[in-house]
Amino acid sequence: MKDGHGRTIDYLRISLTDRCNFRCIYCMPEEGVQQLAHDDILRIEEMEQAVRIAAGMGIRSVRLTGGEPLVRKGVVDLVRAISHMPGIENVSMTTNGVLLPKMAAELKNAGLSRVNISLDTLDPEQFRQITRRGELQQTLDGIEAALATGFNPVKINAVTVRSLNQDYLAFAKLSIDRPLHVRFIEYMPVGESAGSHGCGWGQEDVVPSEELHELINARARAEGMDELVPAGKHQPLGWGPARYFEFPGAKGTVGFISPLSRHFCSECNRLRLTADGKLRPCLFSDDEYDLRTALRGDGGDAAVRAVFAEALGAKPDEHHDKVGTDRGMSQIGG
Repeated sequence: MKDGHGRTIDYLRISLTDRCNFRCIYCMPEEGVQQLAHDDILRIEEMEQAVRIAAGMGIRSVRLTGGEPLVRKGVVDLVRAISHMPGIENVSMTTNGVLLPKMAAELKNAGLSRVNISLDTLDPEQFRQITRRGELQQTLDGIEAALATGFNPVKINAVTVRSLNQDYLAFAKLSIDRPLHVRFIEYMPVGESAGSHGCGWGQEDVVPSEELHELINARARAEGMDELVPAGKHQPLGWGPARYFEFPGAKGTVGFISPLSRHFCSECNRLRLTADGKLRPCLFSDDEYDLRTALRGDGGDAAVRAVFAEALGAKPDEHHDKVGTDRGMSQIGG
């Protein structure tokens, strides 16, 4: 499946819900987003139908996101259904990890391939500040549950924000003794404005990946450690744009995802489906295509395929450094 710029599109990200058990300051307001009406949310069966049709068009990998996907009723059944669909090779999930101790084994048995766990700080007080209602130990327990259940790889997604003054080397060290793959993601000002949802962050808080790489190496040298080197055999499977490195002898890796400083638009392979059934060709664009109406209409699979084709044809060549979108990250699905 090719877009108008010749890129192969084989990856679909699906937001299962706009709800979450956290209220992360860069993702949603403290009171939460205005919840979608029940009838506006895609049913699990409609998501299954969308994936089945997309797989017939060339989608091979599916990532389930939110909000927090594990708060969506029926998530295990959805994983089981799409992981056994012809054409689908991988089903993964991005989660804050809180519910993994209870659900990891069931998700693995249902066919979930791998998990990415969001974790932006290792400081308990700062964690409460960022999430507004979470506890660091909850996410750490989720990471342990993912490892114990045998998910491979287990990736840690850390959004880097200059004003948070995060301990980047401490994050990177998580990859040394266990097969964890820490990925630093440049903060993306997605939402109504650069300071949306009251977080007060803007363009000045973006830490370019090259700068971050140098900071980690400098701090490693100061502690008598070896610097990061390009990753070898431990480089994790995946379909994303991270560039991976490792400390010599480490069991995991350190990755850098650079949507702003070193954008990877020329290699983009994805479409996004929001919880209310809108296809988005680009994270940074407000263009959306109504898949929900097609799924519920009388046009059958052909009507759904037509919406996928329309969204595919509308993918831009790049995001052109656009800042701010009408919908926040929790509504888009990341």
